[in-house]
Amino acid sequence: MRKIVIFNFFSCLLLFFIACKPQQQVTSPLLSYSDTKGRQRAVVSVSDWDKKRTQMRDSLQAAMGPLPSLKNHPAFDVQYRDSLKTENYTRYTITFRVAENEYLPAYLYLPNPRTPRQKHPAMLALHQTANEGKKNTDEGKNMTYAKELAHRGYVVIAPDYPGFGELSDYDFENSRFRSGTMKGIFDHIRCVDLLQSMPEVDPARIGVIGHSLGGHNALFVGAFDTRLQVVVTSCGWTEFEYYNIGAGYGGRLGPWAQDKYMPLIRDKYQLDGDKMPFNFHDIIALIAPRRLFSVSPVNDSNFDVEGVKAGIAKAKEAYRLLKVEDRIQVRYPIAAHDFPPESRKEVYRFIDNIFDHHPNDPDWLAQ
Repeated sequence: MRKIVIFNFFSCLLLFFIACKPQQQVTSPLLSYSDTKGRQRAVVSVSDWDKKRTQMRDSLQAAMGPLPSLKNHPAFDVQYRDSLKTENYTRYTITFRVAENEYLPAYLYLPNPRTPRQKHPAMLALHQTANEGKKNTDEGKNMTYAKELAHRGYVVIAPDYPGFGELSDYDFENSRFRSGTMKGIFDHIRCVDLLQSMPEVDPARIGVIGHSLGGHNALFVGAFDTRLQVVVTSCGWTEFEYYNIGAGYGGRLGPWAQDKYMPLIRDKYQLDGDKMPFNFHDIIALIAPRRLFSVSPVNDSNFDVEGVKAGIAKAKEAYRLLKVEDRIQVRYPIAAHDFPPESRKEVYRFIDNIFDHHPNDPDWLAQ
């Protein structure tokens, strides 16, 4: 009997210590998630990371508004309005239906020559803050990445963003979207849908590239659309606490609260960075384990390079967790708010390697 009592005593003691064992310590806000009881748990597995990803996307939608359903859309109804043929590609001006009563104008570049059986990699090219919209990715100084990628043999789609180009009169006030940012995300996802539907496109080799306005829109759509295998952002971001060009906009984060971006940053979060439900390192972490290339010049007056370095250090935690740290690349060219030729060349080589693509004229850049 004595042995049984001793055994029970030690069994109870063991169970007590197991019950009292502290949970795995949460060492990083990025690598923690809320369980069903609202407690913070450390992310230690891919399953945990999936839960965290869902919560981070919810945080983005808290400031951007909800992403509408992506199911049961009407046919694209692509209208080819004009074309420009060059030796290497044909550029079409198109309009296509993204949702009922919503049409999106874009440039569509198709490589020459083409055969029905040839599948090309494809890129979504997003323009900077330029009144001419998509035209800027074809003609703007150091911004001609749509044209240059088409020359390299990519199928490219370059849409207008709300408020620019052929969407210059976009009615933000009566839009079904809570923000211009979410309207852009939705449109850009539909661009990927269109690319995947095309017989000329390899649906497994699609990426996105953009500068400035297009640079953060590339990050935004990359966070929501996992079909984008590579995300390239030029002069597109810095951590919110390093962003300080809000003079004339009512506050430091005022520019982000414009109709074309996220008005809820003003109306819901009072332009207070401490109240923001996400930061840019969260967006970059959402892209993991896919490839990301950030071109962040040291003299960019819009997006402080120190905020980029701080954000990359935090986002790399996710890439290390997934054992793909080499898939996040950053370059800091000595330049202002620009996409210099040498940076574009390096970006193109990066994309080519990912998609196992071998252009005939790898060093060509538009003049």
